[in-house]
Parts: sequence; C-alpha cells; structure tokens
Amino acid sequence: MFKENQKIFIMSLRCCDLLIELGAMLLAYWVRFSLLSGDPEHFGLDYYLWMLAFSIPVYILLYNLLELYEMFHYHSMVNESAKVICANFFGAAFLFLFSFFQRSVDVSRLLVVLFALFNTFFGVALRICIRWTLRSWRRQGKNLTRVLIAGWNSVSGDFYDKITNDRDFGYTVVGYVSDCRCQTGGRDLPFLGELKQLGELLQAHVADEVVISLDAEEFKLLGGIIEVCEREGVKSSLLPFYAQYLPTRPYVDELDGMPLINLRRIPLDNLFNRFLKRSVDLVGALCLILILSPLMLVVAVCVKLFSPGPIIYRQERIGRNKRPFVMYKFRSMQVAGNEDMTTWGTRDDRRRTRFGTFIRKFSIDELPQLFNVVKGDMSLVGPRPERPFFVEKFREEVPLYMLKHLVRPGITGWAQVNGWRGDTSILERVKCDMFYIENWSFLLDIKILCLTLVRGIVNPSEDL
Repeated sequence: MFKENQKIFIMSLRCCDLLIELGAMLLAYWVRFSLLSGDPEHFGLDYYLWMLAFSIPVYILLYNLLELYEMFHYHSMVNESAKVICANFFGAAFLFLFSFFQRSVDVSRLLVVLFALFNTFFGVALRICIRWTLRSWRRQGKNLTRVLIAGWNSVSGDFYDKITNDRDFGYTVVGYVSDCRCQTGGRDLPFLGELKQLGELLQAHVADEVVISLDAEEFKLLGGIIEVCEREGVKSSLLPFYAQYLPTRPYVDELDGMPLINLRRIPLDNLFNRFLKRSVDLVGALCLILILSPLMLVVAVCVKLFSPGPIIYRQERIGRNKRPFVMYKFRSMQVAGNEDMTTWGTRDDRRRTRFGTFIRKFSIDELPQLFNVVKGDMSLVGPRPERPFFVEKFREEVPLYMLKHLVRPGITGWAQVNGWRGDTSILERVKCDMFYIENWSFLLDIKILCLTLVRGIVNPSEDL
C-alpha cells in the first residue's frame, strides 16, 4: 500500500507540474499582451501553446534528472527550490533556442522570461505547500513510513535518534529485531523478536520498510534478511556498521557486472565539472580584481604607511594533491618576529599592526589571493589551505583531514560561511570541507559566494 501511495503521489505531482506550466504560459501571455498593452505582432496564443507542448518532454526530463520527483525524506526545501530554479533556467534556454532554430523572430522574449519566472514561482510554491501539509500531518502522527530495524548497534542508535528527533523525515520506528535483546541506551524502542521472526512480522504488515543494521559478525545473515524482505515485497535499506568510512553519497561503479563502491569519488573528478569550476574561477577572479583594484591600491598604501616592510605577505601553503604553493595576503603583522611558521594565529596576537587588525577583521587581507586563483593554485570556493607544519600535525590528529587536498583550496568555503574560521574547531572545519567535496555543485558554489557576502566577510574570531 505504501509503494502504491508513493506512485500516486509522484504521478499527482507530475500532473500538477504540467498544469502549472500551462497556467504559467497563459498568465505570461496575458501579462505580456494585455496587462503590458503589447500586441502580438505575428504569433497568437496557439503558437505559444504549441511551443509549450513541444517543450514539455524537455521539462519532464529536466525535472527527472534533477530528482524533483523523489520523495521528500532526504532533501531540504532550499535544495528543492534551487533545483526548480535550475530546471526552469535550462527550460527557458531551450525555448529561446527553439525559437531561434525556428527562425521565429517575432516570438516575444519577454513572454518566455515571464513564463520561466511564473513557472519557477508556482513550482516552488507547490512544493512548499506539499511540505507544509506533510509536516502538519506528520506532527499529528499521519503519513509516516513505519520502519523496522533488523539488528542493533551504535550506528542503529544514531539512525534512530536522527529520525525520531525530526518528524520532517517522515519516519517512525516500530521496533527492532535481533538475536539478543540489546541495550538501546535508554531509547523507547520495542524489541519485537529474533531475526528469524522477521518474515512473520512483515506478513502482519508491521512495517513499510526494513533498515538492516548488522554488526560484522552478523553479516553472514544479510542475504537471508534481504530475501525475506523481497519475498514479502517490503523495501529494505542497508545501514552498514562501517558507515563512518562511507561518504554521504557513495558512488557505485561496475566491474563486469560486479558492484564496486567508490569510497571517495567526488563530483570534481568529472572533467566537465572541473572545466566549469575553473572557468567560473577565472572569470570571477579577473572581474573581482578589476572591480576591487581601487580598494586594493588604497590598502597597499596603508599597509606601507602603518609599518615598514613588504606590502604582500607570501606564505607556503599546501594545495591540491598535497602540492605546496605560495599564497598571497596583504601583510597584517610586523616584519620582525614574523618568521615563526609553527604558531597558530589568535585574536590577541601582539605581532599585528593596527591596520592589520582592521583588514583581518573584514577579510580584506585575503584579496591578493584572487591572483592565486588566476594562477590556478586556488579556487574562489574550496577548503582553506594550511601551512605544512599544521598539515603534518593534523593528518595524525584529525580524521579525514588529508582528504581536503583532493580539490583546490579556496578563498572562502562551506566551513567559513558556517562560522568555522580563524581560531575555531579544526574537526568541525573538516566536516564542512568533506560535505563540500562530496556534494559539490555549481549551485553550491554560487550559494557559498552569496553567503560569503552576507556572513563570511566579517571574521567573528577577530577583535578590532
């Protein structure tokens, strides 16, 4: 029944999207040629409806590729909205190309833009309403997926805590089965029986989904549990005991029919993704250098006036593939006594100049790194690079620390816009860096750059 409800829900959502596209086109036509007092010079409404009909398969393909018809268990509303915006951007681009190849010079470009805006607005509004309705139902205990946990260990406990602390995930745990009654750490979780009783429980429609969470010594039972779930027509998911070693989105490769889990495949391994990111870095860095050149000139003069010494401070950092490079910054400290490469900078560092404290507070000292981006040593967005001494220190102390060197370091990053910069937790920074590396997308880079303008320029760990 649960699977059937899913199918009905997804089909209904697709139908609503089609109705929204039709309504958006009608509304765009009315606004363009009635509200704005324009006259269709050549094409009437029938032609635009024909364009829409021709583009519907493209929109269906885009929405499917962007996983907009997945269930809402795992995706945030921000992520969902970004996907709707992206789909409509490419959909509008298709309509422009369609009119170009049709040599339809009298097609209203404004109407196409209005259609894209209306379709985006109503598409996002629809999904917000659905989520709000589902959230309301779930808080009342309705529309919840009943989960049964097969096995129990520490990973099971973490999973249980996450889905019970947030009803928006849409799950409720009915209990667990195991060959022994386990200690659940005080969690209110019923013990339903042994693993061999799983088939009987599923026949009694106790659960809609089974999450298999076995310890290493129990893994020999995995095949039998999966067979029981498939025989009873119940979806099963695997929560491995080695989950801490897996990325958030493991990539499954294929070797002559055998699945091969790639533990550290990242989106930027893709040649097109790397080309796209590098192109954005080059264009963005050059534009910023041009726009900010008057500010950088003023800062350079002030650095020289406030203390003797070079304007630019050069420091060795470790970049992509663990290769060292020279990173540029406006000098913010006195030259004397600034050769120590093994001291962590703190807010009360007496080596700083008065002007240096100011430019560090507002991240102005980082501007010369735009030239590092042009050279290819850095990216606009990525994990922050560190000095060789601290790289060697943290590689032994902080799990996954060295994996940040799989991509180019950045001027700003996911850790920085979330407040983990300066004299803050290295462990939390690495968690943010790994999230960025494993979930990179063009839209995520744009989001980080926008958040940098809002909350990433002023450094909270620095005092004036």
